[in-house]
Amino acid sequence: MSDGYVKSELRGGIATVTFHHPKSNSLPGHILRSLAKAIEDAGRDPATRVIVLRSDGDKSFCAGASFDELAAIASADEGLGFFSGFALVINAIRKAPVLVIGRIHAHAVGGGVGLACAVDIAYAHEKASARLSELAIGIGPFVVGPAVERKVGPATFGLLSASPALRREADWCVQRGMYAESFPSVEALDARIDAHATELAGYSPEAMADLKRVMWRGTEDWDSLLAERAAISGRLVLSTFTREAIAKFKAEVAKR
Repeated sequence: MSDGYVKSELRGGIATVTFHHPKSNSLPGHILRSLAKAIEDAGRDPATRVIVLRSDGDKSFCAGASFDELAAIASADEGLGFFSGFALVINAIRKAPVLVIGRIHAHAVGGGVGLACAVDIAYAHEKASARLSELAIGIGPFVVGPAVERKVGPATFGLLSASPALRREADWCVQRGMYAESFPSVEALDARIDAHATELAGYSPEAMADLKRVMWRGTEDWDSLLAERAAISGRLVLSTFTREAIAKFKAEVAKR
């Protein structure tokens, strides 16, 4: 458990997929791949009517890519392999024949914003800020970008991408469509998610599968598109700028 986990539970037609990593729910490659598989498996199970994606812990919903793993990347192929993990998760959500609800209970950073935008409906705590941090370390939100842009539009995506140091509050995210609603307590957040998931679990699975395809119309090229974007990030992560930025960040964290 010290290196994180992904777990799944199916109850009453609701498949809950939970991930956790001790470093603010950051995402190393093995978590990304396990998360993609868990979503795919839930979608394939005929008993699943809706998927809820959530994380454990209270510090962050997801802090994005694991800096330890980014620092260890030694080639463009390794970089492609790592960033392809984000592509696998986003495409697993996209292809699931059921709606995916996201529980954004705390801050979302970098790839975490990508997950919050990739889910079909995101409900958030009022303190669940969002920040696309990638440009600050010389990468850019290339892999998660299509999911973010699809949810909030190109102008807001551009603003988020070009202001990597700024946290956007949950109300700001609601106004721009990233979150459906925000709630003043975790209890209220969970009550809304439980109620909506239970409602969806009672609807026609065939109708919901057709609705999901309609909602994601125009993304049929994402298998190749996200792979291309992963290659860009995989190349940039080897730059001197990125190496120095990650080393500086890790040094600051070590001092805390």
